[in-house]
Amino acid sequence: MQKARKPIEIKISTVVAISAILHETDPTSLENALKEMTGGVADFFEDEFAVLDIGGLAVEAAAEIDWKAVVALFKRFRLNTVAVRNAPEALHAGIVGHGLAIDTSAVSGAGAANARAQEAAQETVAAPVAAPAPAPAPAAPAAAPEGAAAPQARTVVIDTPVRAGQRIYARGADLVVLAVVNNGAELIADGCIHVYAPLRGRALAGASGNTEARIFAASLEAELVSIAGVYRTFENGHAPELAGKQVQVRLQGERIDVLQMSAA
Repeated sequence: MQKARKPIEIKISTVVAISAILHETDPTSLENALKEMTGGVADFFEDEFAVLDIGGLAVEAAAEIDWKAVVALFKRFRLNTVAVRNAPEALHAGIVGHGLAIDTSAVSGAGAANARAQEAAQETVAAPVAAPAPAPAPAAPAAAPEGAAAPQARTVVIDTPVRAGQRIYARGADLVVLAVVNNGAELIADGCIHVYAPLRGRALAGASGNTEARIFAASLEAELVSIAGVYRTFENGHAPELAGKQVQVRLQGERIDVLQMSAA
């Protein structure tokens, strides 16, 4: 007899969300910033999830956020706000009351600075005062066990074309693609992205905040690239002098640079 199927199954799933770090709370200022960022492209974000990071705001400013207006504004730009990060505990009830979750997975910005300061203060208070101890003699380096394998850097390799509508996420790893990435496809990696073929669609490296991540492509024809959340679009086309050339995309401050790779 065939076993009845369960009404629901729960599995672990990776969900990629855009982190929107708020430096102001005025809806008009936020709207103007989003218009400038998207360049008038209606499907710039394509109904992606968004986490609002308010760790850079003063507590008084965070308390004045009109959550209903902000959520509606992001929705107009096809961003679905699902959670708030670095919110003061006093605001949690109000945030949850607007249907948003409290994201405690990471602390960044001013929230991170405050957390580090508090941790340092606690460690200073808790540390006992002791007389200086003589410096220990340097220990001989331990020999690696015979036959032990060296730790391997994580890399995800894709050797087939990435079709329109496909989204590939290399979580905690670099992403290497050996075939063409078509328009409408999206590559995401917490590390670097390497494409040894024409790169169209979107490529987002350093997705977890790694500003040192880079994108390498045999031919860059992408509609959007991103490093650590900083975007650059190409609605006006790509530089003709880089057409068909091997390039790298890197983050310089708050600017995305596209540079030809030197043969030397």
